[in-house]
Amino acid sequence: MNYQAFLIKYAEIGIKGKNRILFEEALVRQIARSLKPVEGEFEVTREMGRIYVRADGSFDFEGAVDAMRHVFGISGICPVVIVEDEGFEALAQAVVRYTTEVYPEGRAKTFKIFARRSNKSYPRDSMQLNADLGEAVLNGCPWMQVDVHHPDCVITVEVRKKIYIYSHVIPGPGGMPVGTNGEAELLLSGGIDSPVAGYMIAKRGVTIDAVYFHAPPYTSERAKQKVVDLARIVSAYSGPIRLHIVNFTDIQLAIYEKCPHEELTIIMRRYMMKIAEIFAQKDGAKALITGESVG
Repeated sequence: MNYQAFLIKYAEIGIKGKNRILFEEALVRQIARSLKPVEGEFEVTREMGRIYVRADGSFDFEGAVDAMRHVFGISGICPVVIVEDEGFEALAQAVVRYTTEVYPEGRAKTFKIFARRSNKSYPRDSMQLNADLGEAVLNGCPWMQVDVHHPDCVITVEVRKKIYIYSHVIPGPGGMPVGTNGEAELLLSGGIDSPVAGYMIAKRGVTIDAVYFHAPPYTSERAKQKVVDLARIVSAYSGPIRLHIVNFTDIQLAIYEKCPHEELTIIMRRYMMKIAEIFAQKDGAKALITGESVG
């Protein structure tokens, strides 16, 4: 099947009230940003509670899907076929053609039609569309039977100004679009806790920057590179991360020389927090992310 567009599903944004449009527009921007490195020309639009990504000409399908799977706020990515509204017979033919190509004999035995009619001027209501399109698929695909409870595939038909046909939903990461919930500073180390904490906070819509405390020769260049690599991995989801690398050796030695040894760790952590707070103020962040497990 030659897809030229995607319908983007979101979850939490849908429960927002009067400011829902702000979250939708933020998601549109994040999707457009994620698709910039992908081969092809894309248009991301918001239409009547739906977000669509349309490709102009040939494009890297797998690359586009992978890019959007890294965008917080997306709960599902649906490759869609778009057809003009040229009457019911043309629609029925398009649905049968779609079903034949996507679910050839042997791939699926049962199906369900799920029609949604946003265009209320369309002459058939949703229930009629379900029945009539189901009959068309039964006649055109004799290897398939109707099962409205546990079908092998659900073919969704959305009637709007144009008609959208899809059946696959590729899972997205969920959450909220980055940039909708303020900014925070991440104390990033080479362990697993802090990058996971950064990922989880970014998933709530928070823009993050990071601070890493480097203490050569006690910490190696390899350790620093690991932190850079971790920041790059998190940034694939969170967007660009400004990583501040602080030379902590002199402070660490001074603490070791002048402070009680049983309190070294907590004193060093206090200095790290104060330094991170300075960077947070410069970056406009209102919170620190540590990744520490309490309990």
